[in-house]
Amino acid sequence: MKFYIETFGCKVNAYESNYLKEALLSEGFLFTHDLKEADIVLVNTCTVTNTSDSKCKKFVRKVKRENPNSILVVFGCSSQNKPEEYKEIGVDILLGNKNKVKIPSLIKDYLKTKEKYYYVDKNRDLEFESMMINDFNHTRAFIKIQDGCDNFCSYCIIPFMRGKCRSKNFEEIIKEAKELSKNHQEIVLTGIHTGSYNDNGHDLVDVINELSKIDNIKRIRLSSVEITELNDKFMNMLKTNPKFCNHLHIPLQAGSDHVLSLMNRKYNMEYFFNKIKEIRSIRPDIAISTDIIVGFPEETEKDFMETYENAKKLEFSKIHVFPYSKRNGTKASLMKEVSSIEKSKRDHKLLNLSDILEKQYQDKFIGKPLDILIEEVKDGKSIGHSSNYIRVVIDKELTKNKIYNIIYEGNIINS
Repeated sequence: MKFYIETFGCKVNAYESNYLKEALLSEGFLFTHDLKEADIVLVNTCTVTNTSDSKCKKFVRKVKRENPNSILVVFGCSSQNKPEEYKEIGVDILLGNKNKVKIPSLIKDYLKTKEKYYYVDKNRDLEFESMMINDFNHTRAFIKIQDGCDNFCSYCIIPFMRGKCRSKNFEEIIKEAKELSKNHQEIVLTGIHTGSYNDNGHDLVDVINELSKIDNIKRIRLSSVEITELNDKFMNMLKTNPKFCNHLHIPLQAGSDHVLSLMNRKYNMEYFFNKIKEIRSIRPDIAISTDIIVGFPEETEKDFMETYENAKKLEFSKIHVFPYSKRNGTKASLMKEVSSIEKSKRDHKLLNLSDILEKQYQDKFIGKPLDILIEEVKDGKSIGHSSNYIRVVIDKELTKNKIYNIIYEGNIINS
């Protein structure tokens, strides 16, 4: 029987889908890229915004319409949040964020009994569901080291969907990384709140330093980290560990102390500026990207302009901009919303700034050597990323999954 997997949302979801693909292949199922020929369709869902929920449900309805005879398996954050809505669509196997490792056996049970299975646990007190993968479907391999979040930012539903912070066994991470290093030179450590990693006294820096001892691993990258978790130990690692990528993704969310307070973020702008200054004193050329929410409830034009000006001063290498999306059950959902027209204006203004800052950052490296990990080779060109996450297109076919030291000449490099 053939199966198809559709993944929405974050790097954690990408990792979990990769695990399920390997698990199903090991059980004798066959993978297909063609939805229409799939006997089993798995949908890994996301609920971070209303748009995420809508996309997931739209896809599930499409499966029911275009491939009605397939076994439909839906799991993840959106089904955790809105299980009844997925039941109404006619899902065969429905899970939230617990027991994903059981999905292969649930499919086999369904094939025998044809009985629908629904299970969504609303308890936050969950154990870490350990998954191990042998290979990853991208050149850069993800390892999920952490799950859950205890921050409870006022806009975010994810702590309610993913449960409490919990971490993967330290030794399991190292074992998995050694296996992945056979085919991957770059490892990306990911989680819902990655910086909170803690297993029997081992923290995130311990994981990074231990992975650095694996010869075949040339780069270690974080999917995201909070500014409050960049302690002295982390800063020392940044100073002394050449394998750690020259890039950090640090969510700002708002550049106004007033809005940060409404968001229940754990820092103010003075703290953020000082920490960024400290990072750049260690690595002057580091790329620092960020997330910013625009149109948060009660955000005034003055608040937004503070965010805009502070983002400009911080000289981010890229800004991922998200118009505020109301999530029922969060504190922010009870606050007065900003109009959709105003949200859209602020969204466009900040995206334009991101384009300017991204070009400014990248232009600093023109004429300088960059190490490029080749991730895609097609049509006479090679595409890859540098350690500081500059995407380049090289006008030549090179070897995939190999790192080349090349003089950067802008988006297209003639080599």
